[in-house]
Amino acid sequence: MKLNRQDIADLIYKRLKEEQEVITKSYQNSMMEIGYFFVDNLLPEELVHKIHKSFPKLDETVLKKSMREYKHVAVQMNNYSPILEEAVYAFQDQRIVDFFKEVCGQDSIFPDKNLYAGGLSMMAENNFLNPHLDNSHDKDRNLWRVFNLLYYVTPEWQRENGGNLEIWPNGLNQEQITIDSKFNRLVVMATHNRSWHSVSKVRIDRARCCISNYYFSEQPLFESDSFHVTSFRGRPKQRVTDFILQIDSSFRMALRKVFKKGIRENPHVYKKEDK
Repeated sequence: MKLNRQDIADLIYKRLKEEQEVITKSYQNSMMEIGYFFVDNLLPEELVHKIHKSFPKLDETVLKKSMREYKHVAVQMNNYSPILEEAVYAFQDQRIVDFFKEVCGQDSIFPDKNLYAGGLSMMAENNFLNPHLDNSHDKDRNLWRVFNLLYYVTPEWQRENGGNLEIWPNGLNQEQITIDSKFNRLVVMATHNRSWHSVSKVRIDRARCCISNYYFSEQPLFESDSFHVTSFRGRPKQRVTDFILQIDSSFRMALRKVFKKGIRENPHVYKKEDK
């Protein structure tokens, strides 16, 4: 099965249309907190297995390891199997973007051809993401980040393996909602000033693989939204970690008030000319 991004987008769009009523209801029921929904069995399993087998090895990715996060990412798509780039950009098909505009009630949504903070992610044993808010804007700080698309492709992934998405609609002092990183599941989550989310620690010797995209808009989802850098917190029982990460976020915010686009270019951007 050899498909390009147009073919893959056809399949995604067809599946989304099948679930449009459920998707719309799910988003509307959650939109005043952290709007989200998920769609299972997004693509034919044969294709998803091919995508998964094409993921790079861990030593071919960029390791991000700190108190904030521990994961592997890959964004320079032309260094990897062509099917991965086709799968990533299939989610940027205009029909799919327009679908989300309709079901989420937005006037404008734009995909990100630069894959700023998007692309591929792999989380191996003991990898995690602490609770955080995504950066509020695109790489040039012109558009607002409004939706996070996560497509999970690891076969036979169970909840007990860890590596699951967690959203905190009522803040970090209340119980989180866990969304399993189930094989062939697409999760879409709104991003705004209250979209705290995290990924639980992976507990087995396997890598959980994910395709990521972000959508942006000329307007934030809520009038109360304001600019912020990616801001991490500790989990409820991590008091020392939480204190340190709040200082870290405050320091980076102060820097961005002086240097609007940061003091260095974010390397997590797809640059085709680099190859």
